[in-house]
Amino acid sequence: MSGPVLVLVGPPAAGKTTVGTRVAGQLGVPFRDTDADVEQQTGTTVADLFVQQGEPHFRALEEQAVARALAEHTGVLALGGGAVTSTATRELLVAHGRAGGVVVWLDVDLPSAAKRVGLSRDRPVLGVNPRAMLRQMLETRAPLYAEVSSATVPTGGREPADVVADVAALVAAAGTAR
Repeated sequence: MSGPVLVLVGPPAAGKTTVGTRVAGQLGVPFRDTDADVEQQTGTTVADLFVQQGEPHFRALEEQAVARALAEHTGVLALGGGAVTSTATRELLVAHGRAGGVVVWLDVDLPSAAKRVGLSRDRPVLGVNPRAMLRQMLETRAPLYAEVSSATVPTGGREPADVVADVAALVAAAGTAR
């Protein structure tokens, strides 16, 4: 199997970056984040892209970044929370899973996510009423995360080290299954 050894999906504040960087460190592989790829490509932040160019423009850049990363990256890959809203991205993730790749949905409950997000200004999709937007996002995207993932790991109310251990065990199990 080519591509990332692990792909992490999930909503904002699920812990994709925290867990992803730690798992990558344990495995001795590089960590990559598609939001960072888009920011590097455009020279601006995701939040500014949303404001200045609109969400559809950002989503198109994100779709390209995910496709590139799935083709090129061999370490741990974290996707932006909304990447799964793209049909093309979901198809690539499902194909990656079918080819033996590990796609983990880091699932977070509303109270934990709301606490982690706070009123962070770098999460543009949460808009004016962050808690209501977060609730709607968790509900509407859950079936999309479920569609693309080969496993789900809950993160709410848990220590990062425990989540990292669960995710690393999934990667190890997939590696021995090949």
